[in-house]
Amino acid sequence: MARKRLTRLEQQALTRSRLMSAALKVFSRKGMQGASVEEVAQEAGYTKGAFYANFRSKEELYLAMLDERFDERLGEVERAFASDESPPEQARHAAGDFARSIRADPDHDRLFLEFASHALRDPAFRQELLARFGTLRSRLAEIYSRRMEAYGIEPPVPVDQMVRMVIAMADGWSLWGLLEPETAGDDMFESMMEIFTTGIGAMAGVLEEAPSAP
Repeated sequence: MARKRLTRLEQQALTRSRLMSAALKVFSRKGMQGASVEEVAQEAGYTKGAFYANFRSKEELYLAMLDERFDERLGEVERAFASDESPPEQARHAAGDFARSIRADPDHDRLFLEFASHALRDPAFRQELLARFGTLRSRLAEIYSRRMEAYGIEPPVPVDQMVRMVIAMADGWSLWGLLEPETAGDDMFESMMEIFTTGIGAMAGVLEEAPSAP
């Protein structure tokens, strides 16, 4: 049976996907500064021309990788929050999904640290990176706002600020997971998010008061 011929858009999407997968491997081996566009193209089985037909630079390619990564994480949060569990349990399971995805592909986090460092030296790239995080925060804020409204919770702090706290905790846990993996296990991040969500609920006055000791 003959293989179905890809449309031009399907072929372009396949090329971009292969270039992003190749970039992760090359960047992980040689670092962002040490890796060349030609090496990324060769790893993917293409020419430099194919690279520049899809991306203007290594930075633009990385931002496309980040967009894809953020979409995956948002999908995980949506699925966890769609359950009938309590908010702390939902938060714990969303954190577990996040932790497992990080463990499965730690190169993404190492690469993020390198590009974050590059952003400190390159104002234009920094703005592009911050724009991606702005979009992530907005979409997370929408998810959090819907869930809090469904539970009748009045947020004790602005939702955007809450989202920034969650991202800061995730980034901090991820960093120490790279430096000291034996001390920053998956259960640690799950507990962090469960405790944080429980605290938010307590501040909002929606948790029942614990019974006093006899």
